[in-house]
Amino acid sequence: MTGFRRLAALLLAMLALLAGVTACATRPRSDAPAPADDPAAAFPVKVELPGAPPVTLPQQPKRIISLSPTATETLYAIGAGDQVIAVDQYSNFPAQAPRTALTGFTADAAAVGAHTPDLVIAPDNAAKLAEGLKVVSVPTLLTPSAATLEDAYKQIEVLGQATGHTKQAAQLVGRMRSQIDEIVRNTPRPPQPLSYFHEVSPDYYTATSQSFVGSVYGLFGLHNIADPAGGPFPQLSEEHVVQANPNLIFVADTKCCQVNAAAVAARPGWHTLDAVQHGRIIELDDDIAGRWGPRVVDLVRAIGDSVAKAQHG
Repeated sequence: MTGFRRLAALLLAMLALLAGVTACATRPRSDAPAPADDPAAAFPVKVELPGAPPVTLPQQPKRIISLSPTATETLYAIGAGDQVIAVDQYSNFPAQAPRTALTGFTADAAAVGAHTPDLVIAPDNAAKLAEGLKVVSVPTLLTPSAATLEDAYKQIEVLGQATGHTKQAAQLVGRMRSQIDEIVRNTPRPPQPLSYFHEVSPDYYTATSQSFVGSVYGLFGLHNIADPAGGPFPQLSEEHVVQANPNLIFVADTKCCQVNAAAVAARPGWHTLDAVQHGRIIELDDDIAGRWGPRVVDLVRAIGDSVAKAQHG
């Protein structure tokens, strides 16, 4: 019996020793490299958008200022919201974004620098601001207006790289691609292309197929009555719209200018338009129609629904 106890004790000792050796072998060393999914491990990083100067970020930014409403929406969608300390006054989505009186058009380096940011994201027309911030070593990523969905996807991916959320940005782009492809695929095409007018303001400023929103309409094979005017955002005459007689009218000035379907239908002479007679005046959210961030999926869905309804009404 004594021999059995001695053998048992010896086996337990050997097991304890083996466990200790295994633990030592698997315990991470303090000088081991950071895991691949550690956001900080990706830095320093150099990021660049087409048409804008490259920006080098020495470490993951923790104090981001966004002066672009589109960029603000994207930052929160990819999980970088906790890094955002201030946004411009037009960044009204999501609601928790810390809005300030800053704007991407008028903000100067002193006003922006007072927030002690370690990354500023601004429209590409803020080159002067970027130069001023460069003097105080604040990197500024300028974001050109997207012309196509591919441009929009690229910006999301670059914002992911710049903030340490590369994986989340790639996942967001993947979801957007999948959702948009599904909406377009499931929207029936009419025998003849439908024509449309996209209203940006009540004085008939519009967007052609050369604009980002125009490229979205193009996914459904729609004919833009403004294309002959040239340029991405021309101003049409009222006569042009009436003579073109669009099948669909999309108003993207519902928030800025309180335009709605009833107001459009009541315009002198517009009662003769095909879109008015068949109730095909679609009210869009100005912000969603004017930005190229994650909510573009909502815009695609609204257009797809309108095209489908137009074939049954």
